[in-house]
Amino acid sequence: MQLPSIEEFWSRLAALLTYDAQSPMIFSSGLFLFLFAAFLLIYNGLRKAPTARILYVVAFSLYFYYKSSGIYFVLLLFASVSDFILAQLLYRSSHSALRKLWLLLSVGINLGMLGYFKYTNFFIEISNSLFGAGFLQFQDIFLPVGISFFVFQSMSYTIDIYRRELKPLDRWIDYCFYLSFFPQLVAGPIVRARDFIPQIRQNPVTVTREMFGTALCLILTGLFKKAIISDYISLNFVDRVFDEPLLYSGFECLMAIYGYALQIYCDFSGYSDMAIGIALLMGFRFPKNFDAPYRSATITEFWRRWHISLSSWLRDYLYISLGGNRKGKFRTYVNLMLTMLLGGLWHGAAMRFVLWGGLHGVALAIHKWWISVVPGAKALGEDMPLWRRLPATLLTFHLVCLGWLFFRAESMQSVELILHQILFAFDPQLIRQVVEGYLPIFLLVGIGYLLHLMPPSLDNFFRRTISAAPLLLQVLLIALVAWGVMQIKSSDIQPFIYFQF
Repeated sequence: MQLPSIEEFWSRLAALLTYDAQSPMIFSSGLFLFLFAAFLLIYNGLRKAPTARILYVVAFSLYFYYKSSGIYFVLLLFASVSDFILAQLLYRSSHSALRKLWLLLSVGINLGMLGYFKYTNFFIEISNSLFGAGFLQFQDIFLPVGISFFVFQSMSYTIDIYRRELKPLDRWIDYCFYLSFFPQLVAGPIVRARDFIPQIRQNPVTVTREMFGTALCLILTGLFKKAIISDYISLNFVDRVFDEPLLYSGFECLMAIYGYALQIYCDFSGYSDMAIGIALLMGFRFPKNFDAPYRSATITEFWRRWHISLSSWLRDYLYISLGGNRKGKFRTYVNLMLTMLLGGLWHGAAMRFVLWGGLHGVALAIHKWWISVVPGAKALGEDMPLWRRLPATLLTFHLVCLGWLFFRAESMQSVELILHQILFAFDPQLIRQVVEGYLPIFLLVGIGYLLHLMPPSLDNFFRRTISAAPLLLQVLLIALVAWGVMQIKSSDIQPFIYFQF
């Protein structure tokens, strides 16, 4: 094997140390997996040195964020400094008005950053629609990767301290560790300070064989979901239909919506699986972020299973802060609507995301009203007979799919075109031809949904089996998944859907 020349060596080193907007670092890239393997070698040598380990992880986390978002890693540092200082002031203040001032300043700084980078052009668009085109000029603003996640995470820290549910950290580096921890930095899960902080200075860090096996299973599962299912059906079917819906029949448009429902689940839960697995390899435990959401029989159950860290964050810090269900039925429904509308806006700066949130808000309010007037409507647990639960599950799934149409379509015009094709150009005679033409896609979608609908006992058995397997078999599984990824991967990097949220 010929060694690279000096020029090639420096060129590769420069590429390793500089940000490339065309190739941001993501978990499913070969570069990250190589760097993480090297990172673990040194990390394992620092298991009994908490301070050195924390400094090392913070340095790698900032490097990872720089490779994902460029110079905007400075925003992350700024948020860590400002909220560390404000949390100290908040905790030490005894005067109620002063404590509220420090909290409002913290929330204002965080939401100000998020608002500028994420919503400036959205509000310019609204202003231009109200006052005429050209009233304001659109700005060329880059949306830093993961800003929605670390802003919410930082806000939960100061709010918990304000509520006297948490004591502030004494060392800034510990808080920077919490906020910048790279496994969940760019796409969650949103880890609460009260869950994570006690783990920061554990000494020594321990990773048991059970933890190692579980982590390996999660990482392999996440890679399979993201790189094999999500990316393949996206590039070869879903994106094509959503880009030009009039070129496809109503059946194809409907299948594209079902495909996108699986794609976004596999993409986002795949990232969460990898994040949880990578953290577990480092000795840190994250809570589950997805729990088979398409098995839900009600929209309320769906939000208990989908993106659990976000839905619980919205409940604890927004819905309850608005009054929750403590101020009467009407106010409860209003609070639900406001929470979901703002949750929709958090997902994206466009009216279709607001409509997506509004749809879920209305559905949640209707369900809450329904269980208050219909005896037994609340009892749709998984222990209910299938004949009772199945119709409700199908109804909930299709309501969620309608929401995904708003979420995925590039514009409201695309939403109208896809609905038109489904309702008025379905053409059942084409179904057999379409299925035969897209057979690999439909088979993969079918496999994806079957795996998703697996009973929890079977899923747990699968994880226990991999955890207890000999190291050689685990290595073979890694090689098999890597081979599968290489067989179907695109030449272009496919970022996670929630990568720039």
